[in-house]
Amino acid sequence: MTYLLDSVILIDHFNGVEAATTFLSEHGSECAISVITHAEVLAGFTVRTEPLARELLDVFPHLPITSEIADLAASLRRSGHWKLPDALQAAVAVRHELTLVTRNTRDFQPGGKIEVWLPYQV
Repeated sequence: MTYLLDSVILIDHFNGVEAATTFLSEHGSECAISVITHAEVLAGFTVRTEPLARELLDVFPHLPITSEIADLAASLRRSGHWKLPDALQAAVAVRHELTLVTRNTRDFQPGGKIEVWLPYQV
């Protein structure tokens, strides 16, 4: 694994953003998701449409939130003033030495505390 997918990449894919679909086609085999991404993506689906989301989510290895990751997230949150989901996402990436793939430049900046790749803009 090389990349940790932020929720926005998968949400963009489901919303028909071609750049997100292209990224997943080209790099999906190198990606994992956190349990946070799993929950955030599913929250946008109805009970009827949830199986479609699960089909794609189940393709990726899922990385859990451990106490070690929670401790790191708390530290990142204190020092970076991040929202807890973002701090947890960053901590998962750091712990597993993965590049976070996102287009969320408000919360994650290239050259910041974690390695970030912004593969496209919308």
